[in-house]
Amino acid sequence: MPEPDPETVASPDDLVRVRLGIAYDGTSFSGWSRQPGLRTVQGVLEEAFGTLFRRAGVAPWLTVAGRTDAGVHATGQVAHVDLPIAALADVTRPKRGAVEGPPAVDPAAVLKKRINGILGSRDADVVLTGVALAPAGFDARFSASWRRYEYRIADAAAVHDPLQRLRTVWHPRSLDSAAMDAAARSLLGLRDFAAYCKPREGATTIRTLQAFGWARGADRVLTASLQADAFCHSMVRALVGACVAVGEGRLGPEEPEALLHAAERTSAFVVMPARGLVLTEVGYPPDDELEQRATLTRARRELHVDGVVG
Repeated sequence: MPEPDPETVASPDDLVRVRLGIAYDGTSFSGWSRQPGLRTVQGVLEEAFGTLFRRAGVAPWLTVAGRTDAGVHATGQVAHVDLPIAALADVTRPKRGAVEGPPAVDPAAVLKKRINGILGSRDADVVLTGVALAPAGFDARFSASWRRYEYRIADAAAVHDPLQRLRTVWHPRSLDSAAMDAAARSLLGLRDFAAYCKPREGATTIRTLQAFGWARGADRVLTASLQADAFCHSMVRALVGACVAVGEGRLGPEEPEALLHAAERTSAFVVMPARGLVLTEVGYPPDDELEQRATLTRARRELHVDGVVG
C-alpha cells in the first residue's frame, strides 16, 4: 500500500497512535493487504475507520504486524493507526441524546465499540478485540519481537468436526506425529529458510525459528505451534508441508533439515492450504525498549524487501 501524501497528513504533534488487536476468519478475505477490487482485511477495516472519521475529513490507514495471505485466519493480529487528536475526541464524545452523565473517560473503548458496530460485530468475520493508546515508540510492525502461529490437521486418527472445517485441514491418512515433531524441532534456530519461502526479488530468507512442535489434542487433531522473529512468504505452510511428508513416510525425519542446505525452493513436499493456519499472537518487548527494537528492525529491513506472511 502506498504511503499517504505528507501534505495531507496532520503534524505528528497533532496525532495519537492507537494500538489495535484484531481477529478475523480469513475464509472470505483475499489476505490482509488492500487490493483493488478484492475484499481484504485491511480494506474492510480502513473502510470502517473512514466511515467513522468521514465528518472529520480523515481517512485512517493501518500498519500491521504481519500481512497474512488469502484464507489465513487470526486471533491475535496487531496493527496501529495514527489519528488526529481532535478527530478522535470528536468521534468518541457521547452521542447527542445519550443519557446525561460524565463524558467518556476512555476514548479507546468508545472507538472499539463504534468501529465494531460499523463492522457488524455480532456476525462480522473481522472484529477489533482490543484498542488502546499506544506507548511511546510503539510500531506494530517494526517493534514486534516475534509472531506465533498454529496449524490444525485432522488426519484419519482425528475427530472430523464439521464446525471446525473452516480452520482445519482434513487429511485422509494417519500421520506419525512423533516423527513430525522430531522433524520440526530439527529446524529450530537462525537459518536460511530459502527452501521454505516463496521467492521474492531482493527479499531475505534468513529467519530465527524460535519454536516449532506438534501435538495431538483431546480430539486427536494435530496442531503445529510455530514462533519466529518473522516469517517470509508461505514459510509457515511450507514448513508444515514438509512435516506432513515426514508424517506420511515420504520424507525421513532428518530430511526437512537437510533441505535447508540447498538454500533454494524445493518440490520435495506440498505447501499446505491456508485455511489451517491461524496467527495467534504477536510479541513485543517492554515499553521502554519498543523504540529501540523498531529502530533495529527497520535498519535491517532497509537492506531487503520484506515478504508476506503465510
